[in-house]
Amino acid sequence: MAPQITPTSAGALAAKTTTATLAKQPSISKCAYVTFLAGNGDYVKGVVGLAKGLRKAKSKYPLVVAILPDVPQEHRRILVSQGCIVREIEPVSPPDNQTEFAMAYYVINYSKLRIWKFVEYSRMIYLDGDIQVFENIDHLFDLPDGHFYAVMDCFCEKTWSHTPQHKIGYCQQRPDEVDWPVEKLGPKPALYFNAGMFVYEPSLTIYDQLMKKLKVTPPTPFAEQDFLNMFFRDVYRPIPNVYNLVLAMLWRHPENVQLEKVKVVHYCAAGSKPWRYTGKEENMEREDIKMLVKKWWEIYEDESLDYGNWVGSEAAVVDPEAVNVQPFLAALSEAGVVHYVTAPSAA
Repeated sequence: MAPQITPTSAGALAAKTTTATLAKQPSISKCAYVTFLAGNGDYVKGVVGLAKGLRKAKSKYPLVVAILPDVPQEHRRILVSQGCIVREIEPVSPPDNQTEFAMAYYVINYSKLRIWKFVEYSRMIYLDGDIQVFENIDHLFDLPDGHFYAVMDCFCEKTWSHTPQHKIGYCQQRPDEVDWPVEKLGPKPALYFNAGMFVYEPSLTIYDQLMKKLKVTPPTPFAEQDFLNMFFRDVYRPIPNVYNLVLAMLWRHPENVQLEKVKVVHYCAAGSKPWRYTGKEENMEREDIKMLVKKWWEIYEDESLDYGNWVGSEAAVVDPEAVNVQPFLAALSEAGVVHYVTAPSAA
């Protein structure tokens, strides 16, 4: 069952779209999860963990990994061995300016825009490599077409200190607690999503529009996240935070979190990456954080979830009507349309 969706029009946060409005059941061959990987660092562990998490959750859909050319062959082989579809993409750079990004590495994230070119799929769910899926979320592929779905972000962490929201103590997670000073700052800002997870529809037309808009849009501190929020503002529809629990919500807005119902966890807080976790950074000594890190490691270290052990098991049952897209992708690769590394389609 797909979640209820909240329209973004004024005063509509209380209104809900019921599952009765769902438009269609998409074909398995037309849907996929997608993530992004760059460089030769340890983020490959996060992607492996994600692939295994999707398997444990019994997802029917493959995991596509969009990689930059600097990802080493060893890491590519690891991804293929874990059942991932590996797609090499070229980097995307924003216009040159003196913007200081909230995190220095954010600039490479503009390359994520290339995933709009993956038009062999009609619907995709993007997940950052530091995300883990603990329960099946395949039903998100059933959401009505024509919208961009993601979870609202929180403005309370110090990485937001450059924003007027942070400076006046306003957060969309508790919009009634602090009045927005319209006279001083103008209209209340539009709802803002976290771009670590989103549901979207690949489109070459949208891709071209994204590239053209990027050329004339100065970079901002949150890089592609700010850009996507600007671009999709009118079609954005919030979904519940169980689909992308940003860990800061646990100490910033615990009243908005039902941890036992969370399906997707985003390990984006400083010090929370499970494969780097020491427990020494601020808030990392919390018992809920330790529990979530432990849950990630249990999946990562579970050899039964490795693709080679999963194939042929009773758990690896895929809809018999699913179409094998490998020959199509291979043909595109030979034609020079995409860089493609042959890999099993299940994830």
